[in-house]
Amino acid sequence: MGADRRGGARPRPGRAVAYAALGAVLLAGCASMPDSGDLRNVESTPRQDTGVRVFAMPPAEGAGPAEIMQGFLEALTSDDPAYDTARKYLTSDAARTWRPEQSTTVLANGPSIEPDCRPGAGPERANSVTCVLAGSRVATVDAQQAYEPVGDPYRKKLHLTRDPKNGQWRIDSLPDGVVMGKSDFQRNYTSVDKYYFASDTTVRSTGEPVAVADPVFVRSKVDPMTQMVRSLLAGPTRWLGPVVRSSFPTGTALQKDVSGLAPDDQNRLTVPLNLKVSQIAAAKCTEMATQVLFTLRNLAPTLESVELQGVGGHRLCDLSEERAEATAWRGSAKSPENLYYLDGRHRLVRMPTGSTTTSAVPVPGPLGEGGRTFESVAVSRDEHSGAGVGDQGRSLYVTSLASGGSLGQALVTSQGAALGERLTTPSWDARGDLWVADRDPRRPRLYVLEQGATKPQAVAVPDLSGRIRDARVAADGVRIALVVEGTDGRQSLLIGRIQRDDGTGQGTSVVELRSAAPDLEEVSALSWAGDSRLLVVGREQGGVLQMRYVEVDGSTLDGPAPGALTGVKSIAASEDERVPLVACSEDGIVRLPSGSQWQKVDKDGTAPVYPG
Repeated sequence: MGADRRGGARPRPGRAVAYAALGAVLLAGCASMPDSGDLRNVESTPRQDTGVRVFAMPPAEGAGPAEIMQGFLEALTSDDPAYDTARKYLTSDAARTWRPEQSTTVLANGPSIEPDCRPGAGPERANSVTCVLAGSRVATVDAQQAYEPVGDPYRKKLHLTRDPKNGQWRIDSLPDGVVMGKSDFQRNYTSVDKYYFASDTTVRSTGEPVAVADPVFVRSKVDPMTQMVRSLLAGPTRWLGPVVRSSFPTGTALQKDVSGLAPDDQNRLTVPLNLKVSQIAAAKCTEMATQVLFTLRNLAPTLESVELQGVGGHRLCDLSEERAEATAWRGSAKSPENLYYLDGRHRLVRMPTGSTTTSAVPVPGPLGEGGRTFESVAVSRDEHSGAGVGDQGRSLYVTSLASGGSLGQALVTSQGAALGERLTTPSWDARGDLWVADRDPRRPRLYVLEQGATKPQAVAVPDLSGRIRDARVAADGVRIALVVEGTDGRQSLLIGRIQRDDGTGQGTSVVELRSAAPDLEEVSALSWAGDSRLLVVGREQGGVLQMRYVEVDGSTLDGPAPGALTGVKSIAASEDERVPLVACSEDGIVRLPSGSQWQKVDKDGTAPVYPG
């Protein structure tokens, strides 16, 4: 679901129909709607992908309780900005107090109305009824628009009453929020990354702030750009909030009655804010505009510049795409210069990312020109340093990718009895820190080496239930993907938030683990493939290993998976979507250029990586 981090806004699976056509469908359904019977599924009717916005019909005169329920649920899936039609199915008091923005509940097959709506008791029996919505819940989107996968039964009561004056049934008691089926959610909502800055991370080589993606869901046909600016100004989601900062002053908001934000014919966007020129320093304003531009390019890939406007129409600052990329470091905007892998002699070699040939050369220094062999490698984001795991997975070495360097002593060693119980493939963040896990079942550990050179520091993972089998840190240095194996052998792909030592002496920790792929029970390979997306090789229960993209918030992507490939042992992707995917398979090193088929690179090569 959502905006594709590998190429702008992803086409949505639309099912829109014109107002009159939808009205005919609803009226036909209402005419034959019984008040009792079997469970009824309220997934909306199939619609053509016309791009036309959907507006529901108001209640029919004399509609019974079941018809009111059905019409209300249909209205929740329309493109009505303020749910005005849905409120017409409610009593005036309920319409005033109902808060649809509080949450969105996503059900596997849509909400079902249980067959027997129970009448009230006492003298109001004929004018009062309670109905129950039921279904299988697969996700919720909270008031901050953050997605969370769940898997449990859904059952909520709605109470209806009949007005004794006009005889019309209306809903007078219902939970806040909206509910809909998965396919309606995919049609109505899109996933967009909004951007903040890592609160304690800068790029090692330049000192730039690091942009961090915070994925949220917005209604795709209801003024999405204005929605996203409001969401950005409201601040980061709760999960990410402790490790990021926003450059917008507290209380910043769009000016009153602003709506319909969109780029002009020069691909420029003006954003009117409730700020005075005197409140904002130039450098801070540039960071604010950077956050806006990074966020809105998810929805408008051709957006070239942003102007922030203050009270009275005064210009606060403007920013081009080029200046934004120079203001903050962002993984998806940094294209790696080279692809790296181990050749048939287990030495580190490289080839230019954009090369149309398949010739690779050894990297300068001990990893490519020395006498040792390695099982896995990682190259720093600036491509100046390398880390190699050698000695059959027992030892981690860090060295310069320059001629004349020495390998030195191992910085981390494992006592694991077998190769699969020793060190994982290491991983670098933009800050220059190096991460690696020891899979030794007798002493499992996650380590970080600051700047890839200091004594390894054990990282606490208080929520961990199982053993880390693989670890990949995000470019932003505030999130890490972990493959965790439980005592039952089942593997989970989890995302953790990195809390760094704040001077309290508590050290670095990974906290609030959450699932990124709840349907997978085995993950054999992974790589970051965007600012909030991963590429994994995994298997669902009873299925076969396959390559697919997953979102860090656990939401499901509706775009195509990479081309099928058998015998995949490891994979490499870049946050930059223009860079080809690379894998080690039964054919050796292969790559997948955009719009092409898998191509063989080196039949004897292993362990491909891009910087990171």
